Amino acid sequence: MKFGRVEHPELIDFTIPENHPDTEVILSKSKTNTNTSVYVGCAKWNRQDLKNFYPRGTKDELAYYSSQFNCIELNATFYRIFPAEQYEKWYDKTPEGFKFFPKMTQEVSHLRRLNDKVYEIADRYLEVTSNLKEKLGTIFLQMHNNFNPKNWDRVEKFVNYWPKEFPLALEFRHTDWFNDETVAQELCHLLQESNMANVLVDTAGRRDLMHMRLTNNEAFIRYVGANHESDYPRLDDWVNRLVQWKKMGLQNIHFFVHQNLELESPLLSAYFIEKLNKSLGTNLTIPNTLQKQKPNTLF
Repeated sequence: MKFGRVEHPELIDFTIPENHPDTEVILSKSKTNTNTSVYVGCAKWNRQDLKNFYPRGTKDELAYYSSQFNCIELNATFYRIFPAEQYEKWYDKTPEGFKFFPKMTQEVSHLRRLNDKVYEIADRYLEVTSNLKEKLGTIFLQMHNNFNPKNWDRVEKFVNYWPKEFPLALEFRHTDWFNDETVAQELCHLLQESNMANVLVDTAGRRDLMHMRLTNNEAFIRYVGANHESDYPRLDDWVNRLVQWKKMGLQNIHFFVHQNLELESPLLSAYFIEKLNKSLGTNLTIPNTLQKQKPNTLF
């Protein structure tokens, strides 16, 4: 994942910004005694990417991955719409309680850029993706870096069209979506009214994407490690922020770990999960990689 990559991560201020004032307001509206739902995973399960994770002789990577993690950020669906049978196979290979958080196809986000021709494509995507049944988590739509607020009408039309039985999170990358206060207010109001999540991206070269503004009771966080020793204290800071948000009323945590070079994402995830279990009282499985290698031996 090259987005937001920098040559010298040691020069970056990774401090998590203060919460946007609206975040506490949003969380307080649905504050209950319900236990917080927590899903933590990687972006893919491919053996070539996740080196040193799979035991020798592993025949089915997804089956093993899903025994160690409770979710996957499914990036493969960005590149093509798979046949229904493929989703059925993924469903059958994973245990009860496992969830997929698939990325919307690039035909909708990047190639046609939410124009009037995307609706048939989105319907086709949802038709096959629905074969994941109760294992389908939030779908996320990631727009191109150069997709700017001049395309507001397309965003509004797509959000209003989207069938609300499918949870959706949206990721905008053009700086004007955040730096223009009027635009940011209109976008967040639209997402709030539609109960859609505003994706948070924590990556070195784009600190402006750390808007810390939730638009519903879901923290959908895409964390990009820099293959640097700073990756671990950054995760510690996220644990502290999520504890704070839980006290405010946060009910859904969806946290996905990437690296610029996907070498040790399982190790980072395991470290993060162990910290979450201690701080939030969750009981997530800690992937076996944590016992194989200590964090301070990574770099």
